[in-house]
Amino acid sequence: MIKKILINTGAVLLAVLVLLFLQALFKPKYMSSIHEGNLVEEYYKDEKVHDVIFVGDCEVFSNVSPVKLWEDYGISSYIRGSAQQLIWQSYYLLEETLKYEKPKVVVYNVLAMKYNEPQKEAYNRLTLDGMRLSGTKIAAIKASIMPDESLITYIFPFLRYHSRWSELTMEDFKYVFHKDKLSHNGYLMRVDVKPVGVIPKGKKLANYQFGDNAYAYLDKMTKLCKENGISLLLMKSPSVYPYWYEEWDQQMVDYAKKNDLTYINFLPLAETMGIDYSQDTFDGGLHLNLSGAEKFTNYLGDILSKEYELTDHRGEEKFEKLWQEKVEFYNAMREDQLRELREYGYLKSYGAVAQEVGSEE
Repeated sequence: MIKKILINTGAVLLAVLVLLFLQALFKPKYMSSIHEGNLVEEYYKDEKVHDVIFVGDCEVFSNVSPVKLWEDYGISSYIRGSAQQLIWQSYYLLEETLKYEKPKVVVYNVLAMKYNEPQKEAYNRLTLDGMRLSGTKIAAIKASIMPDESLITYIFPFLRYHSRWSELTMEDFKYVFHKDKLSHNGYLMRVDVKPVGVIPKGKKLANYQFGDNAYAYLDKMTKLCKENGISLLLMKSPSVYPYWYEEWDQQMVDYAKKNDLTYINFLPLAETMGIDYSQDTFDGGLHLNLSGAEKFTNYLGDILSKEYELTDHRGEEKFEKLWQEKVEFYNAMREDQLRELREYGYLKSYGAVAQEVGSEE
């Protein structure tokens, strides 16, 4: 009897291990393209000693450099960003983050307020697949899935990706158990330049009012921060496209006033920050490149350090040791990307597919 139980238990364990292996094998690795797909899961490997947490879409993970915040102000920060991150996803990522650490400031980029309903599975996957399984992840899935999607395929991604068997490459096998680090505390570096051509004017909308669902999650984020004694800063990052309407901006001004929050629209401050859209963007104004991100980060860091009285951790042995490695990785990647530009005229690790992710934001 005992022998039979042991055999059955072993068979079940073996089946589970095989399933976990196949799931890891078949899930997209996002190493050679669409690096955005690795951002959410990279957070779990980082030491949780962050005074500032950023949540939001490409306008944070492309535009803010935590390494620059450290070098200029001694601020320890992390970006929990992802492509077209919807506000309910930002909320649940923040809720999850607070299970690991309690920052002093949370910065939320408000562009996603324009979305009131789930948008597209491809973007959902870039955010949700990287989250660790928990009640918070399940709530995020339920809030995000499209009508033709199934909750179970997010809990067990193998059910979604099993058809990739004919598409598997050496990359899938190489990174089945371990992935290289691609971001700098959630920041995706790009040093290439594609100037802004014509800044498109916003199309007239039938209704400029943000939706009830978007506001409900902004309320939940505000409440969560206040309950935990965290300052919430709302911002509109300085990307010229997608268009940010004055009517949207006024709603954020009003919301911040009503809820005793700070909201800053950085778009009109681009010249003050020294941002030059002929040099400081890699895709015509959707996202800032490294030089633009560092200019914006320096300006934002001055606000964070002064208005929120954040500790300058430079000189503290624990932080110095932690960030020395991050700075070295940051500088090495910058040199690698500059070398690729000189040799090939473009960044080999990025391409049209990677640029397409985020183009709808």
